[in-house]
Formats: sequence, structure tokens, C-alpha cells
Amino acid sequence: MPVVAYISTVHLERKKGPLRLAQLPGEPNPVKFSVHHEIAKHYGIDESKLGESHAATIDYVVAATAG
Repeated sequence: MPVVAYISTVHLERKKGPLRLAQLPGEPNPVKFSVHHEIAKHYGIDESKLGESHAATIDYVVAATAG
């Protein structure tokens, strides 16, 4: 069996609605995840109640994969 090279430890905290704060390794400050216009519209989220707009988790996955 191969030796595990790395285990990522991430702490995720839901703030309000889709807004979440993630404490990621290598980042001194929490990273904000939420939704933005296109994703809010898809899920039927009222943007006037959204408050802050932030990148969604899928945006980070796409950026990491494309990098």
C-alpha cells in the first residue's frame, strides 16, 4: 500500500445562506466562498438578499484544474 503523502486539513464555517469561510492551509486569512449572479440565478437565490457576492466552490475547482 502506498504511503500517504499529504492530508489537507480544512476548517469550513457556514456564516449565512451560501456564505462560507474556509481556513485553508497556506492561507493566513479565511477564504470566502458564496455564489455570484449566474449561480444564484440557477439556484433561485434572491440576489437582493445575498449581500456579498463571492466565487463559488466550483470556480475554485475550475481554476485549480486549469492551472
